[in-house]
Amino acid sequence: MASRPRSSRLRRTLLAALVTASVAVPVSGAARPTAVPAPVPAELGPLTATPAALDARYAANRAGIRAAARMAAGHGDRRRAAALRTMAGPARHFLSFDGRDGGRTAEVFGDLAHAGRIAVLVPGSDTGLETYGRFRDGAVALQREMNGRGGRSAVIAWLGYETPGTVSPTVLTPGRAEDGARQLRSFIGELSGALPRSPGAAPRISLVCHSYGSVVCGRAAPSGLRVADIILYGSPGTGADTVGQLHTRATVWAGRGTHDWVAGIPHGRLPLLSTTIGFGPDPMSREFGARIFDAGDTDHSHYLRPGSVSLRNIARIATASAGPAATPPGGRRA
Repeated sequence: MASRPRSSRLRRTLLAALVTASVAVPVSGAARPTAVPAPVPAELGPLTATPAALDARYAANRAGIRAAARMAAGHGDRRRAAALRTMAGPARHFLSFDGRDGGRTAEVFGDLAHAGRIAVLVPGSDTGLETYGRFRDGAVALQREMNGRGGRSAVIAWLGYETPGTVSPTVLTPGRAEDGARQLRSFIGELSGALPRSPGAAPRISLVCHSYGSVVCGRAAPSGLRVADIILYGSPGTGADTVGQLHTRATVWAGRGTHDWVAGIPHGRLPLLSTTIGFGPDPMSREFGARIFDAGDTDHSHYLRPGSVSLRNIARIATASAGPAATPPGGRRA
């Protein structure tokens, strides 16, 4: 009998969140930049992770970004054009770029051709070309922290799906995550196929999934992704009730800062018409069964801040040197 009131409260809370987001979305939408046209990307062919092939791919994407900058300037969006010209700099390395529909990119930090450890960052809500700088800053910080632990490491900032707005109905439902999961499965499959396969040379790949990005990773996990770790941080849930339901051989980790507002959201799922609101149990809970890592006192937006406990421990996991950062599945952090 005790579960019925709890279920009723969850239903009311999730419905209230959906109504609030639905009312707020016209306001937030009005403040967003208008759609900016961009050219259709050139066909690049299969990914090959050799230095020469990567250099050619990076050069082709720089040309595509410059073309998108010219189109944005012609459209009258000087801010977007300036941002794109910066992205097209000679030191930037993009495996893919598509400036249409909010933007899709995969940028490499480090030497991908020779990296022994590769972290793929999967972003959460409100990440696009307009806010790309903060996503890039986190990737830069993580690559530096990983490299500082010895060996060669690379980080790929993967913006491969249309992220939801933080204040919108889509952030409460799995629709964007389903599309993102399809794209992520395709990307990881292409990446792992392009890297060395011999046991002694195969790089270690980890997914590093922030906020709504953890829903994307949860949806992608059951496809047999060739990744060693799935690292969830600031996560509202994955859409699965337990780690076992993710059907992955990867080690699943979860961490949350003490000042992260995600701790206060309701955890559960509510069927509603043709969709579902919510993403299931808290990944930090014992019932979910993830390995817990200490994320320190960070808030929702600063897990990858240089010098932070969360950045240090995420890098430890991605470089297979987690050490004292780890606890047993479902355990509490020290």
